[in-house]
Amino acid sequence: MGLHERVKPISYLKAHSADVIRELGEGAAPLVITQNGEAKAVLQDLGSFEATQELLALLKLLAIGRDELAAGQTTPVEGLGARIRSRAA
Repeated sequence: MGLHERVKPISYLKAHSADVIRELGEGAAPLVITQNGEAKAVLQDLGSFEATQELLALLKLLAIGRDELAAGQTTPVEGLGARIRSRAA
């Protein structure tokens, strides 16, 4: 089921909020809420939201690493153990 199939007006949310929350908790797809015919919000369960935030954080780390690699701001892995030991001493 695509996101476009889960579009409801805000009046639906007001009238069926308990059902919507229950469905989301049972694994239903996110729900797009419209106001005056325009998409205004997306409702999703907390677990999906947290997973999305984690994924975004990982993607940001990958992008930072890619940018550092492109800028030549990397250190070779060879000799890493020795560098760590010398800093600890």
